[in-house]
Amino acid sequence: MKPGTETFVEPGDELPPLTIPITRTLIVAGAVASRDYQDVHHDAELAREKGSPDIFMNILTTNGLVGRYITDHFGPRAVLRRVAIRLGAPNHPGDIMVLTGTVTEVDGTTVHVRVVGANGLGHHVTGTVTVEVPR
Repeated sequence: MKPGTETFVEPGDELPPLTIPITRTLIVAGAVASRDYQDVHHDAELAREKGSPDIFMNILTTNGLVGRYITDHFGPRAVLRRVAIRLGAPNHPGDIMVLTGTVTEVDGTTVHVRVVGANGLGHHVTGTVTVEVPR
């Protein structure tokens, strides 16, 4: 909680950035864990045949990383109520994604956060997360 207030965060507060190295292992493991066996997530040669310079991260892995970013910040009792994301520039092996977040709204223990994940090509993910943070 902020001293002298009843709120623990306020609109405009920024979450500390989270830097995630994008490794081939992370991409493949995320795809397998989410049962996404599309070749563009594990076979570099087939990904290139389909126009990509290499394999790339699937949306379910990105969604999990966004959720991790929020719960790492708000703690183990935080409950994700809604995650709405949109993908942009792909995450390829060897890149780095930096997640950042800004609190946009607070309603009691419900917090809305605008999240952006940027890599060397631009914004990989943008979206909003609604999280319940029990006190």
